[in-house]
Amino acid sequence: MSSAWLLPEHIADVLPAEARRIEDLRRQWLDLARGYGFELVMPPMLEYLDSLLSGTGRELDLKTFKLVDQLSGRTLGLRADTTPQVARIDAHLLNREGVTRLCYCGPALHTRPTGLHTTRELLQFGAEIFGHAGLEADLEVQELALDGLAAIGARELAIDLGDARVVRAVLAGVAMDAAALTDVVAALTAKDGSAVQALTRQCPAETRSGLAALLDLYGGDEVLEQARRRLPARAPIAAALDDLAWLTRHLRQSNPEVRIGFDLSDMSGYAYYSGVRFAVYGAGSINALVRGGRYDEVGAVFGRNRPAVGCSLDLKALTAVSPIAPPRAAVRAPWGEDASLRAAVRRLRAQGETVVCTLPGHEHETQEFDCDRELVAVEGQWAVRAL
Repeated sequence: MSSAWLLPEHIADVLPAEARRIEDLRRQWLDLARGYGFELVMPPMLEYLDSLLSGTGRELDLKTFKLVDQLSGRTLGLRADTTPQVARIDAHLLNREGVTRLCYCGPALHTRPTGLHTTRELLQFGAEIFGHAGLEADLEVQELALDGLAAIGARELAIDLGDARVVRAVLAGVAMDAAALTDVVAALTAKDGSAVQALTRQCPAETRSGLAALLDLYGGDEVLEQARRRLPARAPIAAALDDLAWLTRHLRQSNPEVRIGFDLSDMSGYAYYSGVRFAVYGAGSINALVRGGRYDEVGAVFGRNRPAVGCSLDLKALTAVSPIAPPRAAVRAPWGEDASLRAAVRRLRAQGETVVCTLPGHEHETQEFDCDRELVAVEGQWAVRAL
Protein backbone atom coordinates (compact mmCIF):
# COMPACT_ATOMS: atom_id res chain seq x y z
CA MET A 1 0.00 0.00 0.00
CA SER A 2 1.42 3.39 -1.02
CA SER A 3 2.00 6.12 1.53
CA ALA A 4 -0.77 8.69 1.73
CA TRP A 5 1.66 11.58 1.39
CA LEU A 6 3.29 10.45 -1.86
CA LEU A 7 2.47 12.44 -5.00
CA PRO A 8 2.31 11.18 -8.59
CA GLU A 9 5.56 11.14 -10.56
CA HIS A 10 6.63 14.54 -11.90
CA ILE A 11 4.11 16.29 -9.62
CA ALA A 12 5.44 18.20 -6.62
CA ASP A 13 4.49 20.61 -3.88
CA VAL A 14 6.02 24.08 -4.12
CA LEU A 15 7.44 25.16 -0.78
CA PRO A 16 7.53 28.73 0.58
CA ALA A 17 10.82 30.08 -0.77
CA GLU A 18 10.27 28.77 -4.29
CA ALA A 19 6.58 29.66 -4.25
CA ARG A 20 7.52 33.27 -3.48
CA ARG A 21 10.00 33.28 -6.36
CA ILE A 22 7.40 31.90 -8.75
CA GLU A 23 4.84 34.46 -7.62
CA ASP A 24 7.36 37.27 -8.09
CA LEU A 25 8.05 35.98 -11.61
CA ARG A 26 4.33 35.83 -12.37
CA ARG A 27 3.88 39.46 -11.34
CA GLN A 28 6.91 40.59 -13.35
CA TRP A 29 5.71 38.92 -16.55
CA LEU A 30 2.12 40.14 -16.21
CA ASP A 31 3.30 43.69 -15.50
CA LEU A 32 5.64 43.54 -18.50
CA ALA A 33 2.83 42.31 -20.76
CA ARG A 34 0.57 45.07 -19.52
CA GLY A 35 3.29 47.57 -20.38
CA TYR A 36 3.14 46.26 -23.95
CA GLY A 37 -0.64 46.69 -24.04
CA PHE A 38 -1.71 43.07 -23.48
CA GLU A 39 -5.03 42.45 -21.73
CA LEU A 40 -5.29 39.66 -19.16
CA VAL A 41 -7.73 36.77 -19.65
CA MET A 42 -8.40 33.74 -17.44
CA PRO A 43 -9.68 30.72 -19.41
CA PRO A 44 -11.13 27.77 -17.45
CA MET A 45 -8.90 24.87 -16.43
CA LEU A 46 -11.14 22.38 -18.24
CA GLU A 47 -13.59 22.44 -21.10
CA TYR A 48 -15.09 20.13 -23.69
CA LEU A 49 -12.35 18.15 -25.39
CA ASP A 50 -13.39 18.90 -28.96
CA SER A 51 -13.07 22.63 -28.28
CA LEU A 52 -9.86 22.31 -26.26
CA LEU A 53 -8.03 20.39 -28.99
CA SER A 54 -9.49 22.11 -32.04
CA GLY A 55 -6.80 22.72 -34.64
CA THR A 56 -3.90 21.62 -32.42
CA GLY A 57 -3.01 18.25 -33.91
CA ARG A 58 -2.21 14.88 -32.36
CA GLU A 59 0.70 16.09 -30.20
CA LEU A 60 -1.48 18.11 -27.83
CA ASP A 61 -4.10 15.34 -27.74
CA LEU A 62 -1.52 12.94 -26.30
CA LYS A 63 -0.57 15.48 -23.61
CA THR A 64 -4.16 16.09 -22.45
CA PHE A 65 -5.82 14.44 -19.45
CA LYS A 66 -9.41 13.40 -20.24
CA LEU A 67 -12.40 12.82 -17.99
CA VAL A 68 -16.18 12.52 -18.30
CA ASP A 69 -18.44 15.42 -17.32
CA GLN A 70 -21.00 14.13 -14.79
CA LEU A 71 -23.51 16.76 -15.92
CA SER A 72 -23.46 16.36 -19.69
CA GLY A 73 -21.82 12.97 -20.19
CA ARG A 74 -19.39 14.53 -22.66
CA THR A 75 -15.62 14.18 -22.55
CA LEU A 76 -13.73 17.02 -20.91
CA GLY A 77 -10.04 17.84 -21.09
CA LEU A 78 -7.72 19.46 -18.57
CA ARG A 79 -5.80 21.98 -20.63
CA ALA A 80 -2.25 21.15 -21.63
CA ASP A 81 -1.83 24.46 -23.47
CA THR A 82 -3.82 27.68 -23.12
CA THR A 83 -3.34 29.09 -26.64
CA PRO A 84 -6.40 27.34 -28.21
CA GLN A 85 -8.56 28.70 -25.40
CA VAL A 86 -7.31 32.23 -25.97
CA ALA A 87 -8.02 31.84 -29.70
CA ARG A 88 -11.58 30.82 -28.80
CA ILE A 89 -11.95 33.90 -26.57
CA ASP A 90 -10.69 36.15 -29.37
CA ALA A 91 -13.01 34.54 -31.93
CA HIS A 92 -16.26 34.14 -29.98
CA LEU A 93 -16.32 36.25 -26.83
CA LEU A 94 -14.44 39.37 -27.87
CA ASN A 95 -14.96 39.17 -31.65
CA ARG A 96 -13.16 42.48 -32.18
CA GLU A 97 -12.03 43.97 -35.45
CA GLY A 98 -8.37 44.87 -35.75
CA VAL A 99 -5.56 43.96 -33.37
CA THR A 100 -6.21 42.24 -30.03
CA ARG A 101 -3.42 41.57 -27.54
CA LEU A 102 -4.19 38.99 -24.86
CA CYS A 103 -2.06 37.44 -22.12
CA TYR A 104 -2.72 34.75 -19.53
CA CYS A 105 -1.07 32.98 -16.61
CA GLY A 106 -2.37 29.76 -15.08
CA PRO A 107 -1.73 26.05 -14.54
CA ALA A 108 -1.54 23.52 -17.36
CA LEU A 109 -1.26 19.74 -17.00
CA HIS A 110 0.58 17.22 -19.16
CA THR A 111 -0.02 13.47 -19.19
CA ARG A 112 3.72 12.89 -19.60
CA PRO A 113 6.77 14.98 -18.69
CA THR A 114 8.73 16.56 -21.52
CA GLY A 115 12.07 15.71 -19.88
CA LEU A 116 13.72 13.77 -17.10
CA HIS A 117 13.51 16.52 -14.49
CA THR A 118 10.47 18.43 -15.75
CA THR A 119 7.09 18.78 -14.09
CA ARG A 120 3.74 17.68 -15.47
CA GLU A 121 2.05 20.64 -13.77
CA LEU A 122 3.20 23.86 -15.43
CA LEU A 123 2.40 27.43 -14.51
CA GLN A 124 2.08 28.73 -18.05
CA PHE A 125 2.43 32.38 -19.00
CA GLY A 126 1.65 33.37 -22.55
CA ALA A 127 0.99 36.37 -24.76
CA GLU A 128 -0.85 36.38 -28.09
CA ILE A 129 -1.43 39.01 -30.77
CA PHE A 130 -4.44 38.48 -33.04
CA GLY A 131 -5.35 40.40 -36.17
CA HIS A 132 -2.00 41.49 -37.67
CA ALA A 133 -0.30 39.46 -40.40
CA GLY A 134 2.86 41.58 -40.63
CA LEU A 135 6.25 40.83 -39.12
CA GLU A 136 5.79 43.73 -36.70
CA ALA A 137 3.67 41.42 -34.51
CA ASP A 138 6.28 38.64 -34.64
CA LEU A 139 8.97 41.11 -33.61
CA GLU A 140 6.86 42.46 -30.73
CA VAL A 141 6.32 38.98 -29.29
CA GLN A 142 10.01 38.11 -29.60
CA GLU A 143 11.05 41.35 -27.93
CA LEU A 144 8.53 40.74 -25.13
CA ALA A 145 10.09 37.31 -24.53
CA LEU A 146 13.65 38.69 -24.49
CA ASP A 147 12.72 41.67 -22.31
CA GLY A 148 11.00 39.40 -19.81
CA LEU A 149 13.96 37.04 -19.52
CA ALA A 150 16.42 39.91 -19.20
CA ALA A 151 14.27 41.50 -16.49
CA ILE A 152 14.36 38.38 -14.31
CA GLY A 153 18.14 38.13 -14.60
CA ALA A 154 18.50 35.30 -17.14
CA ARG A 155 22.01 35.49 -18.64
CA GLU A 156 23.59 34.79 -22.02
CA LEU A 157 20.32 34.79 -23.92
CA ALA A 158 20.20 33.20 -27.35
CA ILE A 159 17.25 33.07 -29.73
CA ASP A 160 16.95 30.36 -32.40
CA LEU A 161 14.76 31.24 -35.38
CA GLY A 162 13.08 29.00 -37.92
CA ASP A 163 10.03 28.97 -40.16
CA ALA A 164 7.42 26.25 -40.68
CA ARG A 165 7.00 27.30 -44.31
CA VAL A 166 10.46 26.01 -45.20
CA VAL A 167 9.81 22.34 -44.42
CA ARG A 168 6.29 22.56 -45.79
CA ALA A 169 7.58 23.99 -49.08
CA VAL A 170 10.25 21.28 -49.38
CA LEU A 171 7.55 18.62 -48.87
CA ALA A 172 4.99 20.36 -51.13
CA GLY A 173 3.36 18.01 -53.63
CA VAL A 174 4.57 14.85 -51.89
CA ALA A 175 1.79 12.35 -51.09
CA MET A 176 2.28 11.37 -47.45
CA ASP A 177 -0.20 10.35 -44.75
CA ALA A 178 -0.32 12.10 -41.37
CA ALA A 179 1.59 9.38 -39.50
CA ALA A 180 4.43 9.32 -42.04
CA LEU A 181 4.62 13.12 -42.04
CA THR A 182 4.85 13.13 -38.24
CA ASP A 183 7.74 10.67 -38.39
CA VAL A 184 9.60 12.74 -41.00
CA VAL A 185 9.17 15.93 -38.97
CA ALA A 186 10.37 14.19 -35.79
CA ALA A 187 13.44 12.86 -37.61
CA LEU A 188 14.23 16.33 -38.98
CA THR A 189 13.91 17.91 -35.56
CA ALA A 190 16.20 15.24 -34.05
CA LYS A 191 18.71 15.70 -36.93
CA ASP A 192 18.44 11.95 -37.65
CA GLY A 193 19.71 11.79 -41.22
CA SER A 194 19.41 8.02 -41.61
CA ALA A 195 15.77 8.09 -40.49
CA VAL A 196 14.96 10.96 -42.86
CA GLN A 197 16.57 9.06 -45.72
CA ALA A 198 14.68 5.86 -44.94
CA LEU A 199 11.32 7.59 -44.49
CA THR A 200 11.58 9.58 -47.74
CA ARG A 201 13.05 6.90 -50.00
CA GLN A 202 10.04 7.09 -52.33
CA CYS A 203 10.00 10.90 -52.55
CA PRO A 204 11.20 12.86 -55.61
CA ALA A 205 14.94 13.57 -55.81
CA GLU A 206 14.45 17.33 -55.25
CA THR A 207 12.54 16.65 -52.05
CA ARG A 208 15.16 14.22 -50.75
CA SER A 209 17.92 16.68 -51.57
CA GLY A 210 16.09 19.52 -49.81
CA LEU A 211 15.48 17.47 -46.66
CA ALA A 212 19.11 16.37 -46.56
CA ALA A 213 20.18 20.02 -46.81
CA LEU A 214 17.86 21.02 -43.97
CA LEU A 215 19.69 18.69 -41.59
CA ASP A 216 22.80 20.90 -41.93
CA LEU A 217 21.05 24.25 -41.92
CA TYR A 218 21.58 25.35 -38.34
CA GLY A 219 24.04 27.86 -36.92
CA GLY A 220 24.72 31.56 -37.48
CA ASP A 221 24.03 34.09 -40.21
CA GLU A 222 25.61 31.87 -42.85
CA VAL A 223 22.60 29.55 -42.61
CA LEU A 224 20.28 31.92 -44.49
CA GLU A 225 22.69 32.31 -47.42
CA GLN A 226 23.35 28.57 -47.55
CA ALA A 227 19.59 27.92 -47.54
CA ARG A 228 19.10 30.17 -50.56
CA ARG A 229 21.70 28.13 -52.47
CA ARG A 230 20.82 24.60 -51.33
CA LEU A 231 17.04 24.52 -50.93
CA PRO A 232 14.57 24.27 -53.83
CA ALA A 233 13.83 27.63 -55.49
CA ARG A 234 10.26 27.98 -54.24
CA ALA A 235 8.45 31.18 -53.34
CA PRO A 236 7.45 30.19 -49.76
CA ILE A 237 11.07 29.34 -48.94
CA ALA A 238 12.35 32.66 -50.33
CA ALA A 239 9.66 34.55 -48.38
CA ALA A 240 10.52 32.71 -45.16
CA LEU A 241 14.23 33.47 -45.52
CA ASP A 242 13.50 37.14 -46.25
CA ASP A 243 11.32 37.34 -43.13
CA LEU A 244 14.00 35.74 -40.96
CA ALA A 245 16.57 38.23 -42.26
CA TRP A 246 14.22 41.17 -41.50
CA LEU A 247 13.60 39.96 -37.95
CA THR A 248 17.32 39.43 -37.39
CA ARG A 249 18.13 43.00 -38.34
CA HIS A 250 15.55 44.43 -35.96
CA LEU A 251 16.39 42.08 -33.09
CA ARG A 252 20.04 43.09 -33.32
CA GLN A 253 19.05 46.73 -33.06
CA SER A 254 16.89 46.26 -29.95
CA ASN A 255 18.85 43.41 -28.29
CA PRO A 256 22.50 43.64 -29.40
CA GLU A 257 23.64 41.42 -26.54
CA VAL A 258 21.45 38.46 -27.59
CA ARG A 259 22.97 35.75 -29.78
CA ILE A 260 20.82 34.99 -32.83
CA GLY A 261 20.95 31.60 -34.51
CA PHE A 262 18.88 29.60 -36.97
CA ASP A 263 17.61 26.04 -37.13
CA LEU A 264 15.58 25.44 -40.27
CA SER A 265 14.89 21.75 -39.59
CA ASP A 266 13.60 22.15 -36.01
CA MET A 267 9.87 21.62 -36.45
CA SER A 268 8.73 21.32 -32.83
CA GLY A 269 4.99 21.99 -32.95
CA TYR A 270 4.80 21.38 -36.71
CA ALA A 271 1.01 21.04 -36.71
CA TYR A 272 0.74 24.31 -34.83
CA TYR A 273 2.96 26.85 -36.52
CA SER A 274 2.28 28.45 -39.89
CA GLY A 275 5.28 30.77 -40.21
CA VAL A 276 8.20 32.07 -38.16
CA ARG A 277 8.85 30.14 -34.95
CA PHE A 278 11.44 30.81 -32.25
CA ALA A 279 12.95 29.41 -29.07
CA VAL A 280 14.95 31.35 -26.46
CA TYR A 281 17.70 29.77 -24.34
CA GLY A 282 19.84 31.09 -21.51
CA ALA A 283 22.91 30.16 -19.48
CA GLY A 284 22.26 26.95 -17.57
CA SER A 285 19.14 26.00 -19.55
CA ILE A 286 19.07 22.73 -21.50
CA ASN A 287 15.51 23.25 -22.68
CA ALA A 288 14.08 26.38 -24.25
CA LEU A 289 12.95 28.97 -21.71
CA VAL A 290 10.37 30.47 -24.09
CA ARG A 291 8.86 29.12 -27.30
CA GLY A 292 6.61 30.89 -29.74
CA GLY A 293 5.81 31.81 -33.28
CA ARG A 294 3.08 32.41 -35.80
CA TYR A 295 0.02 30.16 -35.95
CA ASP A 296 -2.45 31.85 -38.27
CA GLU A 297 -4.73 28.80 -38.52
CA VAL A 298 -5.42 28.40 -34.79
CA GLY A 299 -8.68 30.37 -34.88
CA ALA A 300 -10.10 28.81 -38.07
CA VAL A 301 -12.05 26.12 -36.24
CA PHE A 302 -13.73 28.84 -34.17
CA GLY A 303 -14.94 30.65 -37.27
CA ARG A 304 -12.30 33.40 -37.37
CA ASN A 305 -9.21 32.53 -39.36
CA ARG A 306 -7.24 35.61 -38.30
CA PRO A 307 -3.49 36.14 -38.12
CA ALA A 308 -2.07 35.11 -34.75
CA VAL A 309 1.37 35.09 -33.16
CA GLY A 310 2.43 34.48 -29.59
CA CYS A 311 4.74 32.83 -27.08
CA SER A 312 4.52 30.85 -23.86
CA LEU A 313 6.72 29.65 -21.01
CA ASP A 314 6.62 27.73 -17.74
CA LEU A 315 7.25 30.04 -14.80
CA LYS A 316 8.31 27.10 -12.62
CA ALA A 317 11.15 26.31 -15.01
CA LEU A 318 12.37 29.91 -14.90
CA THR A 319 13.34 29.65 -11.24
CA ALA A 320 16.38 27.62 -12.36
CA VAL A 321 17.81 30.54 -14.37
CA SER A 322 16.69 33.55 -12.33
CA PRO A 323 18.97 34.69 -9.50
CA ILE A 324 17.82 33.85 -6.00
CA ALA A 325 16.55 37.02 -4.37
CA PRO A 326 17.66 37.74 -0.81
CA PRO A 327 15.05 37.14 1.90
CA ARG A 328 12.54 39.94 2.11
CA ALA A 329 13.31 42.42 4.85
CA ALA A 330 10.77 42.35 7.64
CA VAL A 331 9.99 43.81 11.06
CA ARG A 332 9.75 41.42 14.00
CA ALA A 333 7.08 42.33 16.51
CA PRO A 334 6.03 40.79 19.81
CA TRP A 335 2.54 39.41 20.14
CA GLY A 336 0.36 41.12 22.71
CA GLU A 337 -3.11 42.37 23.48
CA ASP A 338 -1.99 45.95 24.00
CA ALA A 339 -4.13 48.16 21.71
CA SER A 340 -1.26 50.52 20.88
CA LEU A 341 0.97 47.57 19.86
CA ARG A 342 -1.68 46.13 17.58
CA ALA A 343 -2.31 49.56 16.07
CA ALA A 344 1.43 50.00 15.40
CA VAL A 345 1.54 46.63 13.60
CA ARG A 346 -1.44 47.55 11.44
CA ARG A 347 0.10 50.91 10.62
CA LEU A 348 3.39 49.36 9.47
CA ARG A 349 1.59 46.82 7.28
CA ALA A 350 -0.50 49.59 5.72
CA GLN A 351 2.79 51.29 4.80
CA GLY A 352 3.85 48.16 2.89
CA GLU A 353 6.10 46.65 5.54
CA THR A 354 6.16 42.93 6.31
CA VAL A 355 5.57 42.51 10.03
CA VAL A 356 6.07 39.06 11.52
CA CYS A 357 4.42 38.71 14.92
CA THR A 358 6.27 36.25 17.14
CA LEU A 359 3.64 34.00 18.63
CA PRO A 360 4.14 32.89 22.25
CA GLY A 361 6.58 29.97 22.53
CA HIS A 362 8.02 30.40 19.00
CA GLU A 363 10.58 33.12 19.57
CA HIS A 364 13.52 31.22 18.01
CA GLU A 365 11.94 29.83 14.85
CA THR A 366 13.14 30.91 11.40
CA GLN A 367 11.39 31.38 8.07
CA GLU A 368 11.89 32.94 4.64
CA PHE A 369 11.75 36.55 5.92
CA ASP A 370 14.85 38.39 7.09
CA CYS A 371 13.80 40.31 10.20
CA ASP A 372 16.37 43.10 10.19
CA ARG A 373 14.32 45.37 12.47
CA GLU A 374 12.10 44.94 15.47
CA LEU A 375 9.14 46.74 16.98
CA VAL A 376 9.90 47.74 20.55
CA ALA A 377 8.37 49.90 23.26
CA VAL A 378 10.37 53.09 23.90
CA GLU A 379 9.10 55.41 26.64
CA GLY A 380 5.53 54.24 26.20
CA GLN A 381 5.59 54.43 22.37
CA TRP A 382 6.09 51.66 19.83
CA ALA A 383 9.09 52.28 17.55
CA VAL A 384 11.08 50.34 14.93
CA ARG A 385 14.79 49.83 15.54
CA ALA A 386 17.49 47.94 13.67
CA LEU A 387 18.57 44.52 14.87
